[in-house]
Amino acid sequence: MDTFIGMRTFATVVKTGSFTAAANRLGISKALASKYLNELEKKLGVRLLNRTTRHLHLTEAGQIYYDRCQALLEAVDELEAAIQDRQDSPRGHLTITAPQTFGEMYLTQVIADFLERCPQVTVEINLTDRFAHLLEEGFDLGIRICEIADSSLIARRLTAIRVVTCAASHYLERRAAPAHPRELRNHPCVVDSNIDGSGRWPYVIDGERRNIEVGTVCRTNNARVARELVLAGAGIGLCPAYAIADAVRDGRLRVLLQDYQALEYGLYIIYPHRKYLSAKVRAFIEFLTARFNGHFEWVGCC
Repeated sequence: MDTFIGMRTFATVVKTGSFTAAANRLGISKALASKYLNELEKKLGVRLLNRTTRHLHLTEAGQIYYDRCQALLEAVDELEAAIQDRQDSPRGHLTITAPQTFGEMYLTQVIADFLERCPQVTVEINLTDRFAHLLEEGFDLGIRICEIADSSLIARRLTAIRVVTCAASHYLERRAAPAHPRELRNHPCVVDSNIDGSGRWPYVIDGERRNIEVGTVCRTNNARVARELVLAGAGIGLCPAYAIADAVRDGRLRVLLQDYQALEYGLYIIYPHRKYLSAKVRAFIEFLTARFNGHFEWVGCC
């Protein structure tokens, strides 16, 4: 028998004045309540209660034990209530990792809105294009743009992110737009190594995925730098839709080769466990899901 169970049973018997009432309150049988008390007395080596068929009386040792264990039980109840309250109300420090450009362009407003809704939460966000290890590096959750492989982590897909071929409008004023992916070898191209650093871009041609060699003029490991180089007219880029959506809408960039699908990734929330999520993590997951789930501003524009 767990000592704590014995203490709880003993204290309840004293409060209610009978084994029957104590058993009803604890949701156990009268026989089991009596057994727990007998085992507690045996463990302590003292009698805590004198029992008759009609009355229960605390012994001197029982009175001392009751006073002390009651204080302990109340402290435990307060601790459990505090923890459960934290589970019910989002509060505490939330640590997040996310891709650099995506975080800069789309997460700042999201986090500001979340903090307004959950004022007892503080947030630390680490932006990096590498895949941080959540457990080893102490992150509560991560946001990733990828194709999910088998993992021990939980992944919730929010929406799709297309990767599209694009060029600045003023670039296309002096160079004819490619009509087929193989024509990209005749153009200067800006290569984002987060998508493919080999200088060979993937396209679906005649129903098959093929890697097409392009005329690389510049490589970068940052989607926003790639976007700015393309906007400046340095060459054609293969860019995620979220990074260029505003420039496509206002006409500064044009999407090319729309008959040849390049890549499509998922936008995911990653977290270590499905069960017993803290209120702060659960609240942020629900908030992010509502904000991004298939209806965000880049969806359908590229």
